[in-house]
Amino acid sequence: MATIGYFLSSEEHPGSELVRAAALAERSGFDALWISDHYHPWLDDQGHSPFVWSVLGGIAAVTERVKVTTAVTCPIVRIHPAVIAQAAATTAELMGRSADGAGRFALGVGTGEALNEHILGDHWPTPEVRLAMLTEAVELIRELWKGDNVDHDGDHYVVENARLYTLPSYTPDILVSAFGPKALEVAARIGDGFITTSPSAEDVATYRNKGGKGRTQGGVKVCWHEDKQQAVKIAHQTWRSSFVPGQLAQELATPTMFDQASELVTEEMVAEKVTCGTDPEEHAAVVRKYIDAGFDEVYVSQMGPDQEGMIRFYEREVLPRLRA
Repeated sequence: MATIGYFLSSEEHPGSELVRAAALAERSGFDALWISDHYHPWLDDQGHSPFVWSVLGGIAAVTERVKVTTAVTCPIVRIHPAVIAQAAATTAELMGRSADGAGRFALGVGTGEALNEHILGDHWPTPEVRLAMLTEAVELIRELWKGDNVDHDGDHYVVENARLYTLPSYTPDILVSAFGPKALEVAARIGDGFITTSPSAEDVATYRNKGGKGRTQGGVKVCWHEDKQQAVKIAHQTWRSSFVPGQLAQELATPTMFDQASELVTEEMVAEKVTCGTDPEEHAAVVRKYIDAGFDEVYVSQMGPDQEGMIRFYEREVLPRLRA
């Protein structure tokens, strides 16, 4: 049976609310959590962007069972991979293991967006260079997780006399986000799993055919609200940026630019693409699309402020249908 998780949106909520939602999601029967890692929100209307590694410490303190994956961290520009290696190792040590003995924390990584990674004034590399940087970053993170003294002089990163002293009792999986054939090939080659946000059976098949192992994770956004039309309005206000196409979403540098790029997105367009309202079968159906496409784990995010209402609704109406 597929794992059903809750997707914590760092772009919409302060850290304190994300921690409370994580605890509620665990109590309400979700199996796992995703949490996004941003410096900026996509849109000013979203309004938040807490430091994910602080939030993860809070989540570790209030949960015992759920497994947690960053969806996703970019370890190539804004934060050096040696620092990500330490942050992830500490988080994994805090999380510990679940009742089945598996480690509770996994590091989801990707090549990022200019929106978050340009803030220190670094040049924003081409997609091909970013994939090469990600490959080297993952190799370096894994080397540091061995606990040995590491010296590294690579094409993109230098490390001198670095050693991680606080390590978990397990080595976290590294799952790689991928959109497009080149990224899928890299994910299959360097990842312990694959992350995406589209219910694409073709992408899952490509990942497997390229030799990809481990878990496949998919994420989907919905908007639960008692008034369906109000749900559409909320989804449009908070996530019209999701309709910015292709490479453009990786190149725009500020929330204002995303606001401008999504000006032509209408509420009608959102209503056609996003599951809104209170019909449990509609919510279950959008999750089943990912399960039917071959995903092992599906993570559902609530658009808008009412995380508790959506989580309670899924506890009562949707999770039982999916597990029947």
